[in-house]
Amino acid sequence: MEARLNLFTNELGLKFGKRFAGTAALIQQSSLPKATQELAALRASQINGCAFCIDMHTKDAAAAGETAVRLHLVAAWREATVFTEAERAALALTEEGTRLADAHEGVSDETWAQVQAHYDEEQIAALVCLIGLINAANRMNIIVRNPAGSYEPGTFEAMVH
Repeated sequence: MEARLNLFTNELGLKFGKRFAGTAALIQQSSLPKATQELAALRASQINGCAFCIDMHTKDAAAAGETAVRLHLVAAWREATVFTEAERAALALTEEGTRLADAHEGVSDETWAQVQAHYDEEQIAALVCLIGLINAANRMNIIVRNPAGSYEPGTFEAMVH
């Protein structure tokens, strides 16, 4: 399977991709825990059905030391015992922020309060930006049908350097 359009060989797509990777790097450099970043990106990608991003974030998380058990249970995090209360709050925010069309209220006050109980303002800003960014990435990858399976951990970090 090939992508409909390779955004990394297209001049505009490549320029955009470098800026996109730079924005992702800014979030990665925040004080929001790396594990939380990967779990949130993985969960949004699962909800959106973006195979390319599921492949990428699963592999990047595993390369950073995330356990297979936690990665396998992200889709069913509410019933899993392997996530911290802070991670659960981030996953709830990710779900509510990703499923905007499914919930007329958007993010609930209860979820927002849980996020505030576990993260400082910088971390919350990073989480909100991450949710917006991963949802954009999911949509672009799905539109062009970017295939999954061949991603190598750390590939996009090289784009910023």
